[in-house]
Amino acid sequence: MEPFSTTSENAGKTLAAILRTLLPSQSWKQVRQLIEARQAKINGELCLDPARRLKAGETVELLARPAPRPHQAEAVVIRHLDEYVVVVEKPSGISTVRHPLERDWTARRKALAPTLEDLTPPVVARQEGRKSQGPRLRVVQRLDKDTSGLVVFARTVTAERGLGKQFHAHTVIRRYLALVPGFVPPQRIDLRLVRDRGDGRRGVTNNPDEGKEAATLVDMAERLAGYTLLSCRLETGRTHQIRIHLAALGHPVCGDKVYCHLPNGDVRPDHSGAPRLALHALELGFTHPVTREALHWSMPLPPDLEALLDRLRAQSRRGDHAD
Repeated sequence: MEPFSTTSENAGKTLAAILRTLLPSQSWKQVRQLIEARQAKINGELCLDPARRLKAGETVELLARPAPRPHQAEAVVIRHLDEYVVVVEKPSGISTVRHPLERDWTARRKALAPTLEDLTPPVVARQEGRKSQGPRLRVVQRLDKDTSGLVVFARTVTAERGLGKQFHAHTVIRRYLALVPGFVPPQRIDLRLVRDRGDGRRGVTNNPDEGKEAATLVDMAERLAGYTLLSCRLETGRTHQIRIHLAALGHPVCGDKVYCHLPNGDVRPDHSGAPRLALHALELGFTHPVTREALHWSMPLPPDLEALLDRLRAQSRRGDHAD
């Protein structure tokens, strides 16, 4: 089934109701089973909640086959652990934290789609030789579901406040690699972000009285035939900032299923063959909130994105370089 964009008339309806309308031959039970079988996506992200209500502009997609099973704790790699903070490598395809509306879900329901916030505590407990998981982790940073890379959690109120101040002051080092079509020269992107650009998606505005300031420093890491691998440093940390900024320049991140859409409804084609959003949080650095030690980590590209780059490099060697 082709992706369906929710209209203002359908806004407020549940995912099950939307699919029931699109699949009139299916019963309510069958529709719910499709959702629970990991075959429904909203805005490119898997949704297992038949009662999830949609907003205008959100895209519903029904998969031909169930999505892969969720990551388990074995997929979580801890890079740093002490009594105040934990730094982990986040795989693509997993949310950093659970949506507030999902926090009251049963443990069984949460296990169907675990978050990094869910998977990290048992790994921490095993490394520390404990049977119980201890207090919940405190969220100070988020990565998009399909973005891979380094994430830090606080373990105490003191650490949460200390890290929060650094993020607020924009002193945390955050560098990403993003693959985009075309050629993007080094630059500083200063474009204000708004929650709704007119089609229900986040976007940019030139109105100085609207939205929030957002700044991204972009440098060229590698130039390929028809593509650029960009090194992006965040000066601010707005939701989807890199994705929105690059899309606003006319160069959406390869594999992006949301910001490939233009406000007029057109969709920019993506010929990269990216297996998922080609965005990776490569570098993370901050001052320890208690010891004041300068800490820094980097994480290599995961195999799926490295394979994508190897293929594009091979194409570059065989063909002409294009802007």
